[in-house]
Amino acid sequence: MPPPVRDAWLESLGPDELAFLVHDWRFWARDDQLPPPDAGRWTTWLILGGRGAGKTRAGAEWVRAEVEGASPLGKGRARRIALVGETYADVREVMVDGPSGLLAIAPRDHRPQYEASRRRLVWPNGAVAQCFSAEDPDALRGPQFDSAWSDEFCKWRRAEDVWSNLQLGLRLGDRPRQTVTTTPRPTALLKKLMAAPTTVVTRAATYANTAFLADTFLTEIVGQYEGTRIGRQELQGEILTDTPGALWRLGDIDRGRVDRAPELERIVVGVDPPVTSHAKSDACGVIVAGVARGRDSGPRAYVLEDATVQGVSPRAWAERVVAVYRKYDADRIVVEVNQGGDLVSAVLAQVDQSAAVRPVRARRGKIVRAEPVAALYERGRVAHAGAFPALEDEMTRFTGDAGEGSPDRLDALVWALTDLMLSHGGAAPAVRRL
Repeated sequence: MPPPVRDAWLESLGPDELAFLVHDWRFWARDDQLPPPDAGRWTTWLILGGRGAGKTRAGAEWVRAEVEGASPLGKGRARRIALVGETYADVREVMVDGPSGLLAIAPRDHRPQYEASRRRLVWPNGAVAQCFSAEDPDALRGPQFDSAWSDEFCKWRRAEDVWSNLQLGLRLGDRPRQTVTTTPRPTALLKKLMAAPTTVVTRAATYANTAFLADTFLTEIVGQYEGTRIGRQELQGEILTDTPGALWRLGDIDRGRVDRAPELERIVVGVDPPVTSHAKSDACGVIVAGVARGRDSGPRAYVLEDATVQGVSPRAWAERVVAVYRKYDADRIVVEVNQGGDLVSAVLAQVDQSAAVRPVRARRGKIVRAEPVAALYERGRVAHAGAFPALEDEMTRFTGDAGEGSPDRLDALVWALTDLMLSHGGAAPAVRRL
């Protein structure tokens, strides 16, 4: 409606009508947030979407509609519901108490009550939803349900056990149904679920929900991931498959991902400097990594930061390199000097003469140098302390073909991890904390 017409219409509504409109999900929802029309032909509604696409709201509203039926204080189809999240904290903070959770979307006069000691929600009409953690699959043995909502299904560590126990518990009513809300990952269980004849899949990208997302999220976070391989998964909600012939697989990177690195024995800054310095020149790859000694499994490397810069002068990228060198109190800078020779070391010395710089020369092709590092990932010897979308995008696309361009971040990573894990020179300094 034109704004004047819309304002006049809203002003014509009474308080009860306005309250009803606020909570009428059919009025506000996008088509992809509404359940499939023929409820008799599906048992699982799988909602795949990017970060912030409105998946949680869609899942919560589906549960609310199933509980309330035609009237909020009447009895809907759902009487016993399972709420399953990655952890109990996720169920409480996202599915129950979150801004799009079951408590937030409910009208005040018939809002469910959360019983923390029993980890359950109880509606005024008698419906009950129990909370379960994907870390405790055995808790799903015994209880039975007529409905279920599973959130971030692709992040469950024990997904097979949790899912099978949940399905065995969906045995109440004429036709138990469930919804699954998740950002997709290429797991075998997700592919199996999508292929099931009783599953209906809907998809939504982050961009579909921009009206309800913070401007800073859209400009800073989305901008960081946009156009990358990981962005296709986390923003577009695509299920990524590995690039044929690529040295790295996203699954190997994800399996080793941690929130924070442990105590480290050595830290280095790997640098792949550009040949030229203009807006369209190659980036200056800058990767910070460290190594820790495991008790039984041997040393393990941790990627700490991708500080890569592009389109800057030699002085500017050297200042960036020295800044992260100081930030992490690194042991040395490992920099490729094939193109710049002594000039590269001289530029770094202009910024900090005391910095420990180890010049390295590439005497073999990129793929030959990268293969031993990729093997470390396959063996679980490298972990990423956080997510580095641009770096991981280069890694999972790199096949060594001549037309791929310059993988500057990848080159810097290879130099850093080669120095830490595949070289034998240099004594290890005292243990450090980050």
